[in-house]
Amino acid sequence: MMKINSVVVGILEENCYLLEQGEDLLIVDPGDEAGKIIDAIGKRNVHAILITHRHFDHVGALEDLVSKYHVPVYDRASLEEKQYQIGPFKFQVMFTPGHSSDSVTYYFEEEKVMMVGDFVFYRSIGRTDLETGSMKEMQKSIERLKQYPDDITLYPGHGPRTLLGSEKRENLYF
Repeated sequence: MMKINSVVVGILEENCYLLEQGEDLLIVDPGDEAGKIIDAIGKRNVHAILITHRHFDHVGALEDLVSKYHVPVYDRASLEEKQYQIGPFKFQVMFTPGHSSDSVTYYFEEEKVMMVGDFVFYRSIGRTDLETGSMKEMQKSIERLKQYPDDITLYPGHGPRTLLGSEKRENLYF
């Protein structure tokens, strides 16, 4: 069973997630404070780093962690929309542009979990007024997300996690 730990980092309080299965681990969005993330990892075996998008607050500690762990980095430029397996972790990649053109959502179907970055927040969505953002693309991505089951837990880049079903009912952007 996958455990998810959040390490809140940086001045924008970005959620860096550590996805664990036993001693195996994936890092999602190492935004800042590499030392804090490394301390939280401990002696576990890091397999890879997943990036939801390349805004500074999501990749600030990336270089330091790649230097330490010598693991591959997966982001929009290196991925296809398909199923992946890295170590014991299985996930589907979905391109979800809107907040940025390189926004990616990682869907762990067995665990009913999505790592959504700054695509969706609790009762809100990511800004679309930044460079490469697009409200039109965001609306398409939201329509696509609405096709998934209500019981999926969304883990955003900032703030608390939420359920897709409650966002469908209570998020005015949906």
